[in-house]
Amino acid sequence: MDADALTDARRSEWERLDTLSRARLDGAGVDELIVRYRAASADLAELKTSVGESPQGAYLSTILVRARLRLTGAADSILTQTSRFFRLQLPAALYRLRWTTLVIALAFVAVAVGTAAWIASDPALVATLGPPDALQQYADESFTGYYTENPAAVFMGMVWTNNAWIAMQCVLFGVTGIWPVYMLVQNAMGLGTSGAVMAIHDKADLMVLYILPHGMLEMTCIFVAAAAGLHMFWAWVAPGHRTRGEALAEEGRALATVALGLVFALFLSGLVEGFVTGWALPWPVKIGIGAAALAVFLIYMLVIGRRASRRGETGDLVEYESGTPRLVAG
Repeated sequence: MDADALTDARRSEWERLDTLSRARLDGAGVDELIVRYRAASADLAELKTSVGESPQGAYLSTILVRARLRLTGAADSILTQTSRFFRLQLPAALYRLRWTTLVIALAFVAVAVGTAAWIASDPALVATLGPPDALQQYADESFTGYYTENPAAVFMGMVWTNNAWIAMQCVLFGVTGIWPVYMLVQNAMGLGTSGAVMAIHDKADLMVLYILPHGMLEMTCIFVAAAAGLHMFWAWVAPGHRTRGEALAEEGRALATVALGLVFALFLSGLVEGFVTGWALPWPVKIGIGAAALAVFLIYMLVIGRRASRRGETGDLVEYESGTPRLVAG
């Protein structure tokens, strides 16, 4: 058979095979992929028998290689995987957590403000925090000195690794349902206690100025990490039609991407905390930089994440990244 004639007759079928090789597939899609793979293999054999090596055969071979990789579960190149991770998997996983993150943020602020108001309104509680001169020193020197006592690069590294570790704990130990809540309450009450000390010394505004530049993104990342951990817990409590093991595996794969992504986001907040918060810049500039960093994260989470979600992404691995577990031939 003439190679051009065969190509013209089969081109639409080959293009359909190529499309299936790149798409997310359900059971029917996998069946179709197998059938079309076999048909295209027969076409390639016919081409090689009729005309030997040819441009048409090379084109079809490329399509068949991609289809075979999809069927056998062989991984894409590292560049392709990295691109998919940042374009689709990570933003989709973050987008799934948006409402839980909002609830956690509101609860955190309520606990922090409530703790600060409770302590500041009761001199007996304030007295339990330490002697008056120590509290005065904290308000006058220690609080602001924390941001400048170390070189900026060293301080940035310290806060980045500490916050990344907290985020990792929230995700990894979230299945307990207790650890993320404990971490959040502990940090909210600690922030509220500091706020009470600063407030009774008329320096609450100074505290807000020092926390806002880096804290907007930093705390959002911690809220997202806690939300991911609680989603893990809920997958175990209410797995739906899946077994608990399947539910935990699926959520674990999806939400582990969140933990990795937050490492990068917390690096950005660490840069702001190390090189912006303690520097002698006008406060509107500092807060503006922090707000810009938060805006970048929220756009990535909500806008890009929504687009990825509409394409069917959940943050989980696609089938051929872990090997398609079941292939059912029609």
